[in-house]
Amino acid sequence: MTMGRKLENAKALYLEGIRDGNAEAAVKRYTGDRYTQHSTGVADGVAGFLAFFEPFIERNPDRDITIVRGFEDGQYVFVQAYQELNGGKDKWITTDLFDTDANDKIIEHWDVIGSVAATSVSGHSQIDGPTEVTDLEDTEQNKAIVTAFAEDVLKGGHYDRAANYISTHAYTQHNPQIADGIGGFTAYVEQLATQGLALQYDDIFKVVGQGNFAVCYSKMSLGSDQYAVFDIFRLEDGLIVEHWDNMEMILPKEQWGNSGKF
Repeated sequence: MTMGRKLENAKALYLEGIRDGNAEAAVKRYTGDRYTQHSTGVADGVAGFLAFFEPFIERNPDRDITIVRGFEDGQYVFVQAYQELNGGKDKWITTDLFDTDANDKIIEHWDVIGSVAATSVSGHSQIDGPTEVTDLEDTEQNKAIVTAFAEDVLKGGHYDRAANYISTHAYTQHNPQIADGIGGFTAYVEQLATQGLALQYDDIFKVVGQGNFAVCYSKMSLGSDQYAVFDIFRLEDGLIVEHWDNMEMILPKEQWGNSGKF
């Protein structure tokens, strides 16, 4: 994890504000003149953050949060976190994208929250694997590769072109429903199609990255349901070699506490 002031502020909002229970001090210290919120149940601003998290902290007195991966890309910060609440009664994976101002303070936030799966087809967990950001000189190239993959394969539906972007030699999969290897990915897509659940990415909202990691935040349709999804990719030598993801169903608009997931 390559630390800069923006990433430090995002981590501190999580760890000082939520894990340690200092919500008011942290949100005032680490956010800017505005705090636009896209986490479904949280309203905009400092007041919205406190209205959600002060009762959350009271309901969940035991909060263990680990920042697993994180990086900066210009004004943006990405964070993947693992949360255990109340002695492991509840376990969550959260993926977050933050926008920051000229003073490195947080001004906007998007997230996806998913529960931890009990089993995994590949044998890998949803968070294990490499965390170190390397190959900084390849940042823009790797972001371009992931953008092309997302537009061509995930959004364009050209799954037969997956091998143009994904290594055919080694592809480690952390989605608990998908086996390792490029064959595991294509088999999963085909299986969904036979169930009438065509996998369709409708919009690639943002691609950010640093070094060997690149992340897409997208709107995805699975059958008649829509999801917000973060896909995290690790690349080597110009190909995708590892994948983590996190998805959350988009609720009806009347249940949003803000302007929505995007």
